[in-house]
Amino acid sequence: MTTWLVTTAIVTVLGPLAGLLWANTIPRVTYLIIQGEPLIADPEGEGPVGIDGRFALIGLVAGLLCGAVGYAARGRRNDIALILGLAAGGVAASLLAWRTGHLVGLGHFHDVVRHARDGATVTGVADLRAKGVLVFWPVMAVAAYGLLEVVVRRLLPGDRGDGGSGEGDEVGGDELDLQSAPTGRDVDGRER
Repeated sequence: MTTWLVTTAIVTVLGPLAGLLWANTIPRVTYLIIQGEPLIADPEGEGPVGIDGRFALIGLVAGLLCGAVGYAARGRRNDIALILGLAAGGVAASLLAWRTGHLVGLGHFHDVVRHARDGATVTGVADLRAKGVLVFWPVMAVAAYGLLEVVVRRLLPGDRGDGGSGEGDEVGGDELDLQSAPTGRDVDGRER
């Protein structure tokens, strides 16, 4: 249980940092003030799409790094708790990144909009239009962890990688990997 909470907390703390990165790397989006309301001057332009794209890219990279670090840091136990922590922490971090990035400069933006006359243009703040990119961080963290598990194929906790016959409960290849009997004898040592 503690693995889940610790993993969730560590990943969640990264959210505001990612939000600050996002807010400082977004493309410029211009708003046109009409009747006191800000409207995107070019809704089909690269700006609004670029804001969502930057958030998605940051979420993908952060998720990949969290999954890889989680995989490297784990022991040979608590896989499920770690995966749940990566998923829950990724969701929380993604939400915090969105809210933190959106709040950067928001007060100034509202002041400018409030005092602007009709037809004026102002530069906007970071905000997501495609809310689906919020799942990129947790999905990528879990996917990276799972992919590393498949590619690296760590040994089971009780297996030391010894050659020859395995433990009685192991199954490997096409045949059961049971202890082989000595020549001319049965497994329990009696002769045939």
